[in-house]
Amino acid sequence: QVQLVESGGGLVQAGGSLRLSCADSGRTFRWNNMGWFRQAPGKEREFVAAIRWDGGSTNYADSVNGRFTISRDSAKSTVYLHMNTLKPEDTAVYYCAADHLQLRRMLVPSPREYDYWGQGTQVTVSS
Repeated sequence: QVQLVESGGGLVQAGGSLRLSCADSGRTFRWNNMGWFRQAPGKEREFVAAIRWDGGSTNYADSVNGRFTISRDSAKSTVYLHMNTLKPEDTAVYYCAADHLQLRRMLVPSPREYDYWGQGTQVTVSS
């Protein structure tokens, strides 16, 4: 069964840190690029970060570059999003997703390229 499960969200003060995890319970996405997206109330879902299937390339939205780090542990079938220096504008539901293609060399930021999504985890940053 294809399933991505996010965890690690919560309430944190501005300037704090969180680590989100995305577990691929079916070990399905070993060969897929993985992405993190977020959606704030009343806004469209937006790209946050992506990592290539082999871990050899990463990409970040300008708004989080230098503060967030995406990584993956293939042995654990888990993708992480390390978030530092959090700001109130980072408040959103965070989703992990798998690229619908396998072995794609290019990282793509469009949600339309990702077919498999987790249920999301809430991150709230207080000022």
